[in-house]
Amino acid sequence: MKTINRVTALLLFVLVITAFAEKGDGEKKQEIISAIHDGANYACDVLLDESGKSRCDYNLLQGKWFVYEAPWHTGQIIYGLLRAHDVTGTQKYLNNAKRAGDWWVGLEIKDHPVLKGMVNSIHGDYIEDQIVFATTSDGTAGLFYLYDKTGDEKYARVPTQAGQWMLEHMYVPSHGVFYDVVDAKTGQVLKENSPFWEGKEDQKLYDVSRPNNEGSLFKDMYEYSKDEKYNKVFIELCESLVEKQGPEGLWMDFMPNDKESGSFHPRFNLWYAESLLEGYELTGDKRYLEAALKTGRLYSKFQQPDGTIYYKNYLSGKSNRNSISGSTVAFAGIVWLRLLEYGVGEEFKENIEKSLEWTLKNRFSTDHPDKNLAGSFFEIRTRRKDGLWITLRDIATSFSLRFLADYYDYYYAK
Repeated sequence: MKTINRVTALLLFVLVITAFAEKGDGEKKQEIISAIHDGANYACDVLLDESGKSRCDYNLLQGKWFVYEAPWHTGQIIYGLLRAHDVTGTQKYLNNAKRAGDWWVGLEIKDHPVLKGMVNSIHGDYIEDQIVFATTSDGTAGLFYLYDKTGDEKYARVPTQAGQWMLEHMYVPSHGVFYDVVDAKTGQVLKENSPFWEGKEDQKLYDVSRPNNEGSLFKDMYEYSKDEKYNKVFIELCESLVEKQGPEGLWMDFMPNDKESGSFHPRFNLWYAESLLEGYELTGDKRYLEAALKTGRLYSKFQQPDGTIYYKNYLSGKSNRNSISGSTVAFAGIVWLRLLEYGVGEEFKENIEKSLEWTLKNRFSTDHPDKNLAGSFFEIRTRRKDGLWITLRDIATSFSLRFLADYYDYYYAK
């Protein structure tokens, strides 16, 4: 990352915030609501296919959608739509969240001799026929919230069953980790070789497992079932995260971070920080809050003066500028807002405003000629995969809906 003169950076921020403030508070509030409507309508009408599943990644060069980790992508859309419904009361958003939830619970495995009770949460992409823990758990927060809003038991029962299966078959309590991958055909848990590290010969425990607290699955299972064993597991995972967090505020021992190159995934660490904030809310243990605060501070250093956060960043301070992660801009904003709500986030107020301005500005108009883009929030992932792939990802819209709803609640709904 190039060193930016602190005075110049401050002036740039003041200019951005001043211009934003000139809109007036009422206009700003309306712009947020309008953006929520645009994004939620896009999620309902475009992102969810006829079955209720997320279309996932849109290849801009080919004009085609490609499915990738559909269970967690769909779960994120559910969460975003429910937050949009909280703010606007629009029934369409709740109806489509239920449509997506029905697809998700339809993944329940009912007749496999080993996998009965699990969900068929196939990762996809280069890991075919493999069920991944985080592909399941990352999507469950939306399902449990859907249960809270509708009272329909299936939206909590199915993810709870899946969590119970993973607890029985994938947990390593002595190390506070869960194995990552299960063979979808045999039900065998992969304990020695992970497809995420293909080509790495000598794989250790941390190559095939992680704390896997994304989505705070076991906290939600506990609050739904009142079974104390789930509460115990969730706390054990929070303790594991505190223990394994590096001084910079990240979890570099676990993929998709890469300790050797010093690169870190844009959202992975924020998920862990969010789960720690859930742990703080549940227990009041300030160590969890302080660990999440460390993560928030690290991300504030990588936010550019205009609010941008890139997809791939390095502990050295450098960033690859070929991919811009709107979902990370929004997700960091969610974590910063929550830290502010807990009384330790004053230092992030500027970052929150930059995330808000960036999120509102970087959207495709609702009359864009490509209907696959019209109304969406911006995120570009560029990579090489049998040629050049440039994709717009659905998660930019999902996380932006959550962030805008959280911002609205914090500043306008009190």
